[in-house]
Amino acid sequence: MDRVCDEISRAEQSAEQLGGRFERTVDSIYFGGGTPTLLDVAQLERIFVNVRQNFELRPDVEITVECAPGTLSQDVIAALVRCGVNRVSLGVQSFVDREAASVGRLHKRDVVLDDIARLRNAGISNINVDLIAGLPHQTRESWEYSLNELIASGVPHASVYMLEVDEDSRLGRELIAGGQKYHAHFVPDDDLTADMYEVACDRLNAAGIQQYEISNFARGGFEAKHNLKYWTRQPYLGFGVDAHSMLASTNVNGAVRFSNPDALEKYVAGNPPTISVIDSNAELEEVFFLGLRLNRGVDLAQLKNNFGKSAIASYMESISELVGAGLLVRENDVVRLTAPGRLLSNEVFERFISASSAL
Repeated sequence: MDRVCDEISRAEQSAEQLGGRFERTVDSIYFGGGTPTLLDVAQLERIFVNVRQNFELRPDVEITVECAPGTLSQDVIAALVRCGVNRVSLGVQSFVDREAASVGRLHKRDVVLDDIARLRNAGISNINVDLIAGLPHQTRESWEYSLNELIASGVPHASVYMLEVDEDSRLGRELIAGGQKYHAHFVPDDDLTADMYEVACDRLNAAGIQQYEISNFARGGFEAKHNLKYWTRQPYLGFGVDAHSMLASTNVNGAVRFSNPDALEKYVAGNPPTISVIDSNAELEEVFFLGLRLNRGVDLAQLKNNFGKSAIASYMESISELVGAGLLVRENDVVRLTAPGRLLSNEVFERFISASSAL
């Protein structure tokens, strides 16, 4: 806590030392990942006091806190309200108790619905629910059940992810080895997981929770302001272990990225951040693979104005090939992912990285 608060208080000095342009006024704060609601009330309030002492918050600031269902005591909810929190993201993953338990979640469906009700009663109605397609024991029918529960809950925002196998996790190692520990042999295959994702897109869109990004859906006006910053390459500052930042560079055209150590011991010891400067080529590359995550896509005419016609030319062959493959669609100067393209988005994004490396 001391280290994080000290880092917040030195934000302006650190940004200048790293060659980034510091902006004191902020319009979004995101407290997570992990489960910050496991902190006690005094610790939560200390973080927010520190932020308010060192930054100017806009009147319409979006303040999100990530929560694991079941960690929201009444005291914690009251503290969130006092701190100005107006958005909560719940890591539900599944409304089916067996599926949630299979990946170590301690909550049950009734706990999730109770958390949502108590947050609303406290005045926090901007709530996101995360779901994961491809969990152990999941079936088409159980996935439909989770989607129905999410829609019935009335939350204005949803995030839907497909299970990614991390070879460093217990479940990932067991899946790769073809074993049966950690419910690995009950994990749906890739085709079924992809079908579940497509069902989620159809169901949520039909319910008025419109997809606006590969994994994110919202009712009108409830799109995540903070996450949109990442996808549209706006500046942000991160604090804590393995926190990442991106600021406009004061030394060159482009941006500077820096990241804190990913080990607690190194972070507490004050080891310096890792720094990288984003030149115009890398910036354009990021515009493509971040901008294409959004349903609105990328405007080629705007990119030509910002980066020059010659800079865009090297990407045109890849764009034509991806359009031909049905992974992208082009309407005048706007390029977007198709539904199959969203399922194969990593492969699409790799093409833009390859195109830029050929420059």
